[in-house]
Amino acid sequence: MTYQEKKSIVSLISAILIFGSFCLYMYPQYPEGGLGSAETFRYWGSFVLILTVVSIVAHIIISIIFNIGFRMTTKEKEPKFMDELDKLIDLKANRNSFFVFIIGFLFAMGSLIIYEPSQMMFIILIASGFISDVIGSVTKLYHYRRGV
Repeated sequence: MTYQEKKSIVSLISAILIFGSFCLYMYPQYPEGGLGSAETFRYWGSFVLILTVVSIVAHIIISIIFNIGFRMTTKEKEPKFMDELDKLIDLKANRNSFFVFIIGFLFAMGSLIIYEPSQMMFIILIASGFISDVIGSVTKLYHYRRGV
């Protein structure tokens, strides 16, 4: 397997583990108040902001650990440049990831139009962010395996 394939697999697994463990951590903290209470909005706002920060920091730490482990096991340095294939695969992965997130965003806004509870909007936004991250990693892995 190439460096890029391994990095895509690590990114996919770490995204799933980070999101899953964060959801398990935040679930018991869900407020018992009504559907439109200020505590509920505070919960979902903190959920999104803390998940964003935790995810960024965890991805950086995991990337550093992966690069150290890759260098120790293979005695090779990570590639310092991106050729045209790498750029094309990265663009396709970003396109797919953004497409999934935008569709999720539209569904989240649509849930408000059809009078769903506001929690549904937050759940859809969070889920679409997670799914878009997974789709981006899977797209990279697919194109590095199968070609463009």
